[in-house]
Amino acid sequence: MSKKNQLEEVQNLIKKASKKAGLDDLTLARFIEADRVVEVSLPIEMDNGNVQTFTGYRVQDSNARGPYKGGLRFHPGVSLEELKTLALVMTIKSALLDIPFGGGKGGIVVNPKELSQGELEKLTRAFAVSLYDVIGPKIDVPAPDVNTTPQIMSWFLGEYSKIKGEHTPAVITGKAISDGGSEGRDEATGLGGVYALLEILKKLGKDPTGMTVAVQGFGNVGKSVASYLQKEGFKVVALSDSQGGIYIPEGMREMEAVAQCKEERGTLAGCYCIGSVCDIKNKEKLNGQDLKGDKILELPVDVMVPSALGGAITQRNVGDVKTRIVLEMANGPMTKDAEECLEKKDVVIVPDILANAGGVTVSYFEWFQNMHGEKWSKHEVFEKLKGKMEKATGEVFDLHKRHKVNMREAAYIVALKRLRES
Repeated sequence: MSKKNQLEEVQNLIKKASKKAGLDDLTLARFIEADRVVEVSLPIEMDNGNVQTFTGYRVQDSNARGPYKGGLRFHPGVSLEELKTLALVMTIKSALLDIPFGGGKGGIVVNPKELSQGELEKLTRAFAVSLYDVIGPKIDVPAPDVNTTPQIMSWFLGEYSKIKGEHTPAVITGKAISDGGSEGRDEATGLGGVYALLEILKKLGKDPTGMTVAVQGFGNVGKSVASYLQKEGFKVVALSDSQGGIYIPEGMREMEAVAQCKEERGTLAGCYCIGSVCDIKNKEKLNGQDLKGDKILELPVDVMVPSALGGAITQRNVGDVKTRIVLEMANGPMTKDAEECLEKKDVVIVPDILANAGGVTVSYFEWFQNMHGEKWSKHEVFEKLKGKMEKATGEVFDLHKRHKVNMREAAYIVALKRLRES
């Protein structure tokens, strides 16, 4: 699907949900298009002495409920249409979780892997200078996204603070803890998804103990989801990354050992672990098998967790999907036609707009701590996250049942009602 079509799909979903949310045409029009689009030119001197100019963007979608909020991505595929879509989704997501933020998104058209550390720092600082007039703790609060790290956030913070003339940690989130970042931020997105799933199962009257799980994507989010689901009594039987994966019907034993094995080998394939010992010979002992391509999506599990790239489940492969529940941790992991196909089979779909909202929620917690000079423990952060996720999930599920709409549309209705009242 093209970036333009993705934007139109989100806009159409908003238009559809707006009728049930009670929005008039003027209010709806305010939320369909971005408030402002900023495009900046970023010339920097490269290590070889040549000057190269990069293009950066910041889309500010809506500040009806608070400062614009959303990540900065450094990627050669960054496009204005994509950023508009993601900024609009952030507006909805913030409202859904009832946090006082709007939506924004930004980025630079660049492959950061082709830059030296020094060049990357120059580019980040140049971006902060270019955006200085349109961002701030009460105006627009960026965060990390694709290919941006706590180090990049710290450079950005440093440059902004230098121009401001005072240390201003609340201008950006996703920072290192030493720079004012929040405890629990790394695990927030994955753990938030687990809280959402547990609340849905509670509403359905299902016991999670022993339910089988497959997690597609073993990056930061996938690892957190797998680990916390295991702690909650689920049986994680399959994991995959871009290189392949593993399937152990008896369930994984030690998630940390699997993660360490993946780091050492560069892939999950062959990471059969008993206790803290991993050896490819354990494949036979554990009745395990390597997974190729997207075969993980075809496994007969209770819960499927796509947490890698968008468009994982499409009309092409949806007929092979055998799960009863899909927890969408990636953005847009399922096409609209695939979703309709699964709904006809009564598959429960926990939509991305809700499932992966733990990240922006803890970003809000970080901002709040910075603004009020507070420092919360990880336990406090997780307890507050749990409360937010359970409340939003409960509202979505109840509206889904009451209005007989799917949970994605229900999530949009809940969010639009909050925006209508702002």
